[in-house]
This record gives sequence, C-alpha cells and structure tokens, in this order.
Amino acid sequence: MKIKSQKDFWAGLMFIVTGLGFAWGAQYYSFGTSARPGPGYFPFGLGLILATLGALTLFEALTIETEDGEPVGAFAWKPLVTILLSVALFGALLPWLGMALTIPVLVCLSSLAGDEFHWRDALINSVVLTVGSWAIFILGLKLVIPLWPAFLPFGQ
Repeated sequence: MKIKSQKDFWAGLMFIVTGLGFAWGAQYYSFGTSARPGPGYFPFGLGLILATLGALTLFEALTIETEDGEPVGAFAWKPLVTILLSVALFGALLPWLGMALTIPVLVCLSSLAGDEFHWRDALINSVVLTVGSWAIFILGLKLVIPLWPAFLPFGQ
C-alpha cells in the first residue's frame, strides 16, 4: 500500500494515537450516565470522535491520489517552543500576577511565534481575551482565579 499524501497520513496517525490515548485515559474515571455524565464521559467520547476522524484522514491519505504526494515540510521549532514557553510562563505567573496581567503576557509572547507581529494587534487581542476570560470564568462560572496581582492592596 502506497502513501498518497504524507501530510494526511501523519496527521491521521497523530489524531488516532491522541484520540485513543484520551479514550484509554478516560476509562479510569467514572462515566456516569447520559443524564448525569461523570468526568470520564466527555474525554472518552471526544477521544473516540478524534480517533474516528483520524482514521478517515488516514484512509484518505492511502486512497486519494495527490499530485506531488504532499510531502511533510521542515518542522517549525520556533513557533512550537515559543507557544509552549508562553503557556508555561502563563501557568507560573497566574497565581502572582493575576489574570489581568498574565493574559496580556501570554498573548504578546505567543504572538512572537508568527511571522507577522504587530504590537497594536497583540494589545487589542490581549484586552479582548482578558475581558472575555474575566466575564466567562470569574463572573459566569464563578471560578476562583485571581484577577489582579497579589501584591496590590485590592489583589486578593
């Protein structure tokens, strides 16, 4: 059997492995019922859906002919490392700086991963995401997430 699209082949394989990993990991949590789903219900279902989509993508990569075989290009290390470090820094800074400062740090640092960085766009995205996260997670869901830095008098 010949691989007719390398990109789709590797993407499908990655989706299958990730989906089955989530489904396998979810079996250690209680599933609950359809009316009252437990913590394993959503990751198991999502994992199976992801694995199914991966199988369909893999099937397409093996059956549908492409012009040049769609080779996989060079691995983009800079965006990968930049995004991973930004998210890790967000997790480390959130308890001390609060959501109001760590989301802009995350957005601005993550924006550096792309080829087109503009401060104005990064700052607008920071404001929108900070206000949206505050509205959804703190106001709407009532999660206990620090909004302001702990060192400020109104921080805690």
